[in-house]
Amino acid sequence: MKVTSVNLENVCGITSKIPENQMVEIAFAGRSNVGKSSLINSLINRKAYARTSQQPGKTQTINFYNINQALYFVDLPGYGYAKVSQQTVQKWGKMIDGYLEKSKVLRLIFLLVDIRHKPNQNDKQMYDWCIHYGFNPIVIATKADKVKRSQKNALTKQIRETLQVIEGTPVIPFSSVTKEGKDEIWEYIDMMYQAFEEEKTMQE
Repeated sequence: MKVTSVNLENVCGITSKIPENQMVEIAFAGRSNVGKSSLINSLINRKAYARTSQQPGKTQTINFYNINQALYFVDLPGYGYAKVSQQTVQKWGKMIDGYLEKSKVLRLIFLLVDIRHKPNQNDKQMYDWCIHYGFNPIVIATKADKVKRSQKNALTKQIRETLQVIEGTPVIPFSSVTKEGKDEIWEYIDMMYQAFEEEKTMQE
């Protein structure tokens, strides 16, 4: 899909009602500072459309980006930032939990982890959370330009084993600098978009 239009359509905070969208939703989850905004900006060919912050933990909303009037990218709040109060963490958790449970058009979740580090307890919890709600998240190993090519297989294997991903689940190395992995990620998005449109047609 060639991106021709992008619109930040909804910004939902802790007390906001999740919108009941009709177009398919693709969600992006990951720790604070893992590179979610950089990934989204790369996918939509914009330098700084999705909000990036030098202060991890600052994004406290679920952001809905309307792509081409065809689908939504849903940027979930970054988790696992130590300087955020436990009360705030719990509120974010409830917000993400509510979204995963209530969205009727969410079909695909990308879970982002930093390829340089072994996934932590928060990453594992997020992965298990997605599985609990019936999703099999595709894992994106960000910042792939910061490791040697010869290390990537071992590092992606470590991610698989730590998260205990379902057999056959893709783990895609991605770099916002070199654009490695971008085309492969778009293939999954396009596939899900087509499947959703076919699903709608069958229901009409």
